[in-house]
Amino acid sequence: MAIGANSKQDPDAHSSNGIGYGPPTRQELLEHYPARFTWPQLKAFINSGDLGLLKRDKALQLRYNAYLADVKKKYGSTVNYLLDHRLQWGKPDTLSLLPSELEEPEETATNGSQASEAVPQYFTADMPFNSDLICIMRNDWPYSVPIEIEHTVIWSRVPIFHSSLIPSAIDARIQQDGLWGFTGSNTPIEDLPSLESCLEALADWGVTMESIIRSPKGSHEEEEMVLHAGKEVDAFVRRRWQESKWETAWFVNPPRLQSIPGLAHIHVFARKKSPEELAS
Repeated sequence: MAIGANSKQDPDAHSSNGIGYGPPTRQELLEHYPARFTWPQLKAFINSGDLGLLKRDKALQLRYNAYLADVKKKYGSTVNYLLDHRLQWGKPDTLSLLPSELEEPEETATNGSQASEAVPQYFTADMPFNSDLICIMRNDWPYSVPIEIEHTVIWSRVPIFHSSLIPSAIDARIQQDGLWGFTGSNTPIEDLPSLESCLEALADWGVTMESIIRSPKGSHEEEEMVLHAGKEVDAFVRRRWQESKWETAWFVNPPRLQSIPGLAHIHVFARKKSPEELAS
């Protein structure tokens, strides 16, 4: 969820942790909200099938809750705030307090061209990066991941879940689990740390193997259907974050976990590859 960048802040208001108010800066994340999860752990959580394992630092969550209450007072609702202020449809994100190392790709549509085109039924891989149907922005309130991992949210005016992509045979599973994928990785998914070995990082949230919500592995045909359901998002992510330079883990929350149910959005965690990786 991305709430609040550059919105007018009350200097006398403070979150209940006493550290600060409003969306954090990169320096604040480093000093006050150190990462609780490593990159391999983050990928293991996403691949587990329960996207609810992804957490924001507890102190940052309190700061977020305090700020969100003020946003609702001013705008009436979170959705109003996003639509009226934060989401800059079709434009580069100029409101974020968190910098990005991603060079803005040149592949964009001619200004205003999207308005004359037919609106697609659902989010597609070839959507122009400056289409007025989407907004690509840094998450103002990132999850507890290493500071070098960029947490981006892609908001969409068209659905991401659609019956043309999701057959009835897997609909219940997608509604519970959501969709996810990985790009640019040099190591196979099988080499991720086991979920059991990562649970210590979630101890403060009381997560146990018994509390995890996920569907059992399906048949080969069902697993292929799930991959197909996420193909448009996966291809879009590969376009924007070139695999030669970036490794990503992306996901779309299921309805049960969506903080803003009325606005479709995709989360992307992106790690810029090191010079050593680029040279290999």
